[in-house]
Amino acid sequence: MTTVLVPLFEGFEEIEAITIIDVLRRAGVDVTTAGLTAQTVLGAYAIAVIADTLLDLVNSSQFDAIVLAGGAGTFRLREDSRITKMLIAHAAANKLVAAICAAPSVLSAVGLLKDKRATSYPSVKEQMQVAEYLTIPVVVDGNVVTSRGAGTAMAFALKLVEILQGEAIANKLAADMIV
Repeated sequence: MTTVLVPLFEGFEEIEAITIIDVLRRAGVDVTTAGLTAQTVLGAYAIAVIADTLLDLVNSSQFDAIVLAGGAGTFRLREDSRITKMLIAHAAANKLVAAICAAPSVLSAVGLLKDKRATSYPSVKEQMQVAEYLTIPVVVDGNVVTSRGAGTAMAFALKLVEILQGEAIANKLAADMIV
């Protein structure tokens, strides 16, 4: 079974995180959510989400992908050495790393985008060190997937399903959800 880690941090963008988790689980992906410091994590708009576990209790090497939601608290991911080490190790193993909204800036900060095409929320564009910055909803370049923001969360999640589970499953899921 395909496995994905979604770290949750104080100030995460709820639409992005929940869309990613929900759509991947609907597609049969085993998604584990992990709070950085607590299991109950408050999103950017004061919606509390109970993570499956704590980040300290996961072995990131067991996951096929790490997917980062964005939001006002994205700096917490960038400043967390556990997250940055996980991302670097995943990319080095040619495993999927994905980020939406402000979270691609985390990938950029650890050097994962310097030779990649990528996108992000417009306000973090200047923080991005990329080979080519694009303004399309979802950008796939090798083992890296990036997306723009809350409004592109469904397209982002479905692209992840396509990569992880195949185009047929992604298309069926999109039809079933009337996307």
